[in-house]
Amino acid sequence: MSTDLPLIVNALGALDNPNAETSLAAANALIQNSDEMTVDARAIADAHASGLTAVNVTLGYVMGDLPPYEHTLAEIAHWDRVIADHPGDLRKVVRAADITDARANDEIGVIYGFQNAVQLGDDLSRAQEFADLGVRVVQLTYNRANHLGDGSMAPENRGLTPFGREAVAALNDARVMVDLSHSGENTCLDAARTSTAPVSINHTGCRAVTDLPRNKTDEELRLVAARGGFVGIYFMPYLAPDGQARAADVVEHLAHAVRICGEDAVGIGTDGSVTTYDDLDAYRARLADHTAARAAAGVAATGEGPDTFPFVIDLRGVDQFRTLVRLLEEKGFSSTRVEKLLGLNFLGYAERIWG
Repeated sequence: MSTDLPLIVNALGALDNPNAETSLAAANALIQNSDEMTVDARAIADAHASGLTAVNVTLGYVMGDLPPYEHTLAEIAHWDRVIADHPGDLRKVVRAADITDARANDEIGVIYGFQNAVQLGDDLSRAQEFADLGVRVVQLTYNRANHLGDGSMAPENRGLTPFGREAVAALNDARVMVDLSHSGENTCLDAARTSTAPVSINHTGCRAVTDLPRNKTDEELRLVAARGGFVGIYFMPYLAPDGQARAADVVEHLAHAVRICGEDAVGIGTDGSVTTYDDLDAYRARLADHTAARAAAGVAATGEGPDTFPFVIDLRGVDQFRTLVRLLEEKGFSSTRVEKLLGLNFLGYAERIWG
């Protein structure tokens, strides 16, 4: 256990060694499937060394031609096998106490989360089915519109559809987090007002700091926080207008989110893995193909580009959280506030939703 760090919960991240052969082979895919990601000895060792306590990993259908429901069930089963294959290192998180238990036992808690809700189909009973299988976070949309509402890149900026409202209610009943990352502004506002439970934006930035569609307006941030929800700031290029985000940008967005939401509603959702790419030049060569494929499929967001790393260049690797703690302390944040931002706020939100 990294006793030099507070409890750390990554509200959206990855547990993967991107340098492994399987991960490299899948690197040009629109989004990697769970069985193409490599949870190997290095990925686990790096997660331990970083001080990570728990991470919400993306599984299930996000985009593409795979059958959403069947693919999602297969990925849940895949992650169940991964966790079963690593006893003593990984713990499936189904309740908030599993996060604190993971820290006490020097394990990495794995939270099952979706980044789309297309896999619900037209059958709202699937919300409870997925919850029974251990899914604890469901993001309503990706960048495009779906049958629940509009994503951040949908030009109409419509709110929730009638089915979307019913889906939010079903997720509330199943005690699953309703995640509004990637959603359009009106979809986010509608969901926050419709939900009978607090909602979250697990990985985002602040539109008032950097005016890009993937970032959230102060109105969205304030409403989510006022209703007991959670906002996670990512380590992504959308934090800087030129797409070359740095650690100082992460701190600036965290500080703004705290000003708008209060220090009890904000945390981190890096949208990345602890293990870093060993060969940035080789990765840069693949990046243009990857971003071109996303643009061609209509799933890219404004701010992505062939020369834009999808991570913060000076917040990578096993020291990323230590670096962030140091920068937040230099910003004047108290140790109590830092502990809240690194993990306690997500833990408190999880207690409100999962029990």
